[in-house]
Amino acid sequence: MQAPPVIAPPTEDKRWRIVAAMMRKHGFKPQALIETLHSAQEVFGYLDDETLRYVAQSLAIPPSRVYGVATFYNLFMLKPQGVHTCVVCLGTACYIKGAPDILTAVEGVTGIHKGETTPDKQVSLLVARCLGTCGLAPAVVFDGEVEGKADPDTVMTHLKEWLTHEP
Repeated sequence: MQAPPVIAPPTEDKRWRIVAAMMRKHGFKPQALIETLHSAQEVFGYLDDETLRYVAQSLAIPPSRVYGVATFYNLFMLKPQGVHTCVVCLGTACYIKGAPDILTAVEGVTGIHKGETTPDKQVSLLVARCLGTCGLAPAVVFDGEVEGKADPDTVMTHLKEWLTHEP
């Protein structure tokens, strides 16, 4: 069996070596897609079109499949994220217990909608279909820390700390 041709990375950025090492570790097989996307996002912070194309070419899979995987999983980001992330769970339990009100409040105070980042790059607002913390509904994740039984007032208090940063 012949080894796949090595595809040159899009730029001279040394972080591409980490991504290439992940693909090489898995023999440039299509099954390495998720691991490779995680590696790329870890080193670059998000997955841009250039990265998705490079991964598709390197693993010899259609770009549509790479894009499909990158957009299917909530953990993959296609745009640069802010310094802080706020994830509002919209799973059934959270939705019933007030998550839409929390989301509306966050959008109001930040001036952004789900999937966006504030112009000053301080806060990114994301939503999740379920965090698996239904007993804590409604749940919000602030920079990786889950806050259960959240309400708009406590969420606003947390966000205001992020929004009143010193330059």
